[in-house]
Amino acid sequence: MAGGRWAAALALHWGLLLSCVAAGKVEVSMPPVVEVELGETARIECNFSIPGNVSYSIINWFYVERHSKVKLCSVLPGELLEDNTSYKGRLSVGRDNSLSISRVTVQDARPIVCQVEADDHGAGENRTELHVYKAPEAPEITANKGGVSVKSRDLPQIATCVSRNSFPPPNITWYKNREQLHMEENKVKISETVTRESSWLYTVSSSLFASVTREDRNSLFHCAVHYWLPGQQRVMESQNVSVNVFYPAEHVTLLVLPSPTLVKEGDNVQLVCKADGNPAPMFSFYKRELEDNWQDLSSLADANSGVLNLHDVNKSSSGLYKCQALDLDDMEQLEKDVELVVNYIEGVSVKMEPSSPLWEGDSVRLSCSANSPLALDFHWRDAKGKIVAEGKQLLLSNLTFETSSNFSCKVTAHKVPGLEKSKQVAVAVQGKPRIVSISSPLYVRQDEVVNLTCKAIAFPRPSVQWNINGTTHEYMENQHIASNLTVRVDHNLLQAGAMCRVTNALGTSEKHIQLLDHKVPESKGVIIVAIIVCILVVAVLGSVIYFLHKKGKIPCGRAGKQDITRPEARKDKIVVEVKSDKLSEEAGLLQGANGEKRPAADQSEKYIDLRT
Repeated sequence: MAGGRWAAALALHWGLLLSCVAAGKVEVSMPPVVEVELGETARIECNFSIPGNVSYSIINWFYVERHSKVKLCSVLPGELLEDNTSYKGRLSVGRDNSLSISRVTVQDARPIVCQVEADDHGAGENRTELHVYKAPEAPEITANKGGVSVKSRDLPQIATCVSRNSFPPPNITWYKNREQLHMEENKVKISETVTRESSWLYTVSSSLFASVTREDRNSLFHCAVHYWLPGQQRVMESQNVSVNVFYPAEHVTLLVLPSPTLVKEGDNVQLVCKADGNPAPMFSFYKRELEDNWQDLSSLADANSGVLNLHDVNKSSSGLYKCQALDLDDMEQLEKDVELVVNYIEGVSVKMEPSSPLWEGDSVRLSCSANSPLALDFHWRDAKGKIVAEGKQLLLSNLTFETSSNFSCKVTAHKVPGLEKSKQVAVAVQGKPRIVSISSPLYVRQDEVVNLTCKAIAFPRPSVQWNINGTTHEYMENQHIASNLTVRVDHNLLQAGAMCRVTNALGTSEKHIQLLDHKVPESKGVIIVAIIVCILVVAVLGSVIYFLHKKGKIPCGRAGKQDITRPEARKDKIVVEVKSDKLSEEAGLLQGANGEKRPAADQSEKYIDLRT
């Protein structure tokens, strides 16, 4: 009842006020809305007109709170009177009678009234809505950490977006792969909570609920905050997030690594089972045995990763393998099998014909064979690793001790790199020993310590004996057996020499080593030196004669030819015959004292008697 009376009185008051305004014809105009950012200064214009250009007597400013006006200030000509409100100290009036409010707060967002009074014309007023804006902080988006299932009966929560400290409260929208989501029954649901903080700023929280499919495992979600600033609307977007989507497997694959066709004996093989479900199912492995029985190999595998490791596989590892994938969510089971083929080479053997003992000069044929499901290549190598033949057979002709060696047959499968096996065979040529070298003749001195060497070859391996005593050292050099005898030379050894005897089960060979006194080669050296000296003496004498001839001391003409040979009875003197076959020397000897040339017939032979 009291409330009704108060409302009636208020209506009467406003009616009287409006009638006065109409009678006084004081007109006041103000902008309907003034927008300002939090903390800035709001300027509110108040334009008025009074009939007859009469000046105002007073301007009163109010703010409206719960339908009541609360006085802010009064403006007298040249004076501002502030009331004791939360605005005190923040108000100022301009020359155009506009009111400025500094350091605007969110509580200032209310209607502001300007009232103009004139003495004879009454009062007039109008109002402006003061809007205050505060931009929000960057939106925070959080995806569902537990993941969502495509088989969920209720709409699962995808993510939550929070916008903090804005004014007024913003709007939040949701997007999937850049396309906006809207509320849709049984598909999309958006719930929002608006909270007014103690600072009078707003926090808005929005949650997205949506059904998902397996394709959403790659979807990206984000939210956008729409807010207002003076004169414009703005948008701020969050980061993109993805959600872990759970879905059952539809397909299973079973792979053989590194290759299903190039597996060979001795390899390490991995059987990798993969399913397209999330989370990955439990994996089990089996191998088919006889009568369609399956051997459980799950204990050798990692059930979570779906990998079965087979180490050092062999021929028996070949067969059909199966992988089973069990989805623990709905207990559905899928399986896949694969055939593992382990390539192999076995039974490598070498046959030698004839197989009887081989002798020097014989021939032998080596044949190599092997078993494999693959096409094979055969290579023959000698003991040094050199390829000596291609193909299954190797023919060795005219055998000697030197060709006695080990030969190997290497079998390879060119379709499977690295698949190979070898077989070695010894080709032994038998016979009595053959001495290949000795240290003879050997020049020695009396009482000198010397090394005598004897090398031989044979099969079976022979032994070496010496007919004299000394220190022996026996060793193998390539295929040869060698023996060194260290002995001091005495008169008997120098005269008789040494005998090397090599023996095996098939016979004996021996050779004599001759020892020569070192004086013999020295006497021969003296003779050689004497011959060289004589040649040098003749050369010097020839030069002297040629020099005397050039000086004219010795006449050399046809008329002046002298026989300077000695009678045969005088053989105690040395007679040297000088001959020249060179044309240049002949030309020189034919020149006389005056430089004239002489016929070649006159200087074919010269005899000089060298007298002592």
